[in-house]
Amino acid sequence: MKIAVLCSGRGSNLLALLEAHAQGKIPGAEFVAVIADSRDAGALNIGREYGLQASVVPRAAFHANREGFERRLLEVLAPHEIELVVLAGFQRVLGATFLDAYPGRVVNIHPALLPAFPGHMVWADEVQYGVKLAGATVHFVDAGVDSGPIIIQGAVPVLPGDGPDELAKRILAVEHRIFPQAVAWLVSGKVTLAGRVAALKGFAPTPEQISQTFVWPPLED
Repeated sequence: MKIAVLCSGRGSNLLALLEAHAQGKIPGAEFVAVIADSRDAGALNIGREYGLQASVVPRAAFHANREGFERRLLEVLAPHEIELVVLAGFQRVLGATFLDAYPGRVVNIHPALLPAFPGHMVWADEVQYGVKLAGATVHFVDAGVDSGPIIIQGAVPVLPGDGPDELAKRILAVEHRIFPQAVAWLVSGKVTLAGRVAALKGFAPTPEQISQTFVWPPLED
């Protein structure tokens, strides 16, 4: 499956995907292109190091013209015959122009346990609200903001004294674990989608797995 990755920043999730692929953890995947919306994005160099075609579609050149921006993205992707688009820290909301070209084939990683805390820079909000569990979500992208069907989530505790930076680092470690897994499932065809519900073919958790809970702060004996 040919995959393109869209990024805006340093590219740590892109690196996690490419390293997992190099280790044989995403069989059947072919990462062919990375597109950034800024020439300063570190993801571009990571992509080049792994042999991906690296391109820039600068958001500043399109200002408020989202449709024009998305059409340019599609033009850059067209020669690659992309089958799956992965958003890895891509700080643009994609609309119908782009999503209609890849129906059900765009996924995103978000640093919160959706549907709580959609949008950008969520770590400060999580700390401010005093949540006890935070985490990350991989989901399909739809016309809303971080509102598409959820594929996988991972949780971490919010510790006393945590600031946004400390929490972000703990969540990022979870992102690097669940993102490659989600992409591997998608490439292998294990993910099914019925309305808002994404599920895994053949998923049959054991009684022990079903009984597992994670409570924070821990219960007292």
